[in-house]
Amino acid sequence: MIISLRLRLLLWLLIPLTAFVAISAMLSYRSARQTADLIQDHALLASAQVIAGEIQWLDGLPHASVPPAALELLVSPEQDQVYYQVITDQDSLLAGRPDFPLALRFPLSAPAFSTIDYHGQMLRVVSQVRTLYNAGQLHKIAILVGQTRHARDQMLADLWRPSLHRQIAMLLLAVALVVIGLSMELRPLMHLKDQLAARDTTSLSPIKAGQLQLELRPIVEAINQTIQRLNTQVSAQKRFIADAAHQLRTPLTLLDSQIQFARRLSDENRRAEALQVLQAMQESSRNMTELTNKLLLLSQAEAANTTAFIRQPVDLLAVSAGVLEEIVDLAQRKNIDLGLETKLQHAWVMGNEALFTAMMMNLVDNAIRYTPVSGKVTVTITANNEQVEIGVSDNGPGIPAEVRDRVFERFFRNAAPGQDGTGLGLAIVKEIVIAAQGSVTLNASAQQHGLNVLLQLPACTAPVMLGHDENKPTKSEQQF
Repeated sequence: MIISLRLRLLLWLLIPLTAFVAISAMLSYRSARQTADLIQDHALLASAQVIAGEIQWLDGLPHASVPPAALELLVSPEQDQVYYQVITDQDSLLAGRPDFPLALRFPLSAPAFSTIDYHGQMLRVVSQVRTLYNAGQLHKIAILVGQTRHARDQMLADLWRPSLHRQIAMLLLAVALVVIGLSMELRPLMHLKDQLAARDTTSLSPIKAGQLQLELRPIVEAINQTIQRLNTQVSAQKRFIADAAHQLRTPLTLLDSQIQFARRLSDENRRAEALQVLQAMQESSRNMTELTNKLLLLSQAEAANTTAFIRQPVDLLAVSAGVLEEIVDLAQRKNIDLGLETKLQHAWVMGNEALFTAMMMNLVDNAIRYTPVSGKVTVTITANNEQVEIGVSDNGPGIPAEVRDRVFERFFRNAAPGQDGTGLGLAIVKEIVIAAQGSVTLNASAQQHGLNVLLQLPACTAPVMLGHDENKPTKSEQQF
């Protein structure tokens, strides 16, 4: 396969030009051949007519003489040989050679021309008939004149070759001009290549099109769009690192202070106080571990919109039921009524099962965390042919309408003082939903008290699973 753009463009021009030159040369050859044949035929016919004009009756018999002028008409620099025959309709030879083919004699009307092989050489022959009257009787006399084709062939070459040479010269000139033109027109593209190669590896500034042609500007625009996306990604990573460092600084500082304080507690009488410090250190370590896990999960959720994650049909009903089974102990400790309501057997969406599990875990964990003792948290799942809707509602304090958009920001917390949380749960949920091409909204619950989180995700077809029992019961409309 030819990978050179210059060579490919040259071929696209050279192929039709070559075809044009070949067709033009063929037409020129045909025209030159017709001209050469016409000139030779005209000379042959003139010679035959001169001979026919010299035929006369003498003593009651036809007599033919061949004047020198008749043969001089066919003289050529190539020394062509001339043959002639004058014969009556009674096969009486009056002049010339007797062995011309019979088929050439006595054409029906006008003079006839033909090309024959005569003793190993090609002849162009004309047959002319003259009618004579004698004593009221009609007699026909045929005059045949033939000439070899050397002069005609030389004339054909003289007429055709200059035209062919001109066309080949024009083709070569066109190729040379195209090569020069391509080299000049590709200079802006080469300049763009050099500009990209010379850029700093950390530079994410847009590329200037400069003198680039209009047809090539979309390439620069596409590169600039890619650079813009990289800028956005790098900014997100920098913001993530800055936020993570900021959030980890506080628990690390607290843990360090607690360790220094514990090292000073050498008195056995202060053992109880030391135990309290160790318990506080364990709590700080647990909080830091939770924060680290959340940060890692947020990083995975941000990367879920790339091809690095495997996407496949996921049953959100099964995922939700598994999450509720796992978190039911936390709900029971607060005597919260945790339930799943649905009439579906399955709810298939396209995405990553691990991330969907983390999404549901964060939603249900937030609902339980902010719902008071003896409250209620309900997960509802509905679907149609186009989308799957998941609602997680609680009867907690809810979120004021003016800050509902901000709760999706990282580390933003709408919690009471002293209440646990990292401020990353809903940010993680939003990233996972966006990666699945869905949407998430926050609304007040139906009782105008609490919060209802509504997820809308595109539905997909169920995968083909061998041995799957469609009648197997699912966890729907149950309490946990």
